[in-house]
Amino acid sequence: QVQLAESGGGLVQTGGSLRLSCVASGRTFSTTAMGWFRQAPGKEREFVSGITWNAATTYYADSVKGRFTISRDNVKNAVYLQMDSLKPEDTAVYYCAARRPYGSIFTPNDYPFWGQGTQVIVSS
Repeated sequence: QVQLAESGGGLVQTGGSLRLSCVASGRTFSTTAMGWFRQAPGKEREFVSGITWNAATTYYADSVKGRFTISRDNVKNAVYLQMDSLKPEDTAVYYCAARRPYGSIFTPNDYPFWGQGTQVIVSS
């Protein structure tokens, strides 16, 4: 069982930055791939970024590539999402999630554990 808690959301102007954090409980964090997803009002939850257990490989949605950076600290049981050059279309609730073994990094259904979400609002 993994419990996840996000923080760091808020209101920011276009072009600004935010850093989301997700702290996990559970002994398996260091061997678990992690992902960030987001859901805007009236839209489906979508993949934003993912990172393998050892941070050797990172993945990004095309819409955030070059602006967002995912990282993790297995000592602190934490995963981060640095968001720069934010745009109004980045407004959403952001969730971190822990992936099941051998699942797809991109598919929400392959993540059995989710945080409660943190709201990000980017004003124009």
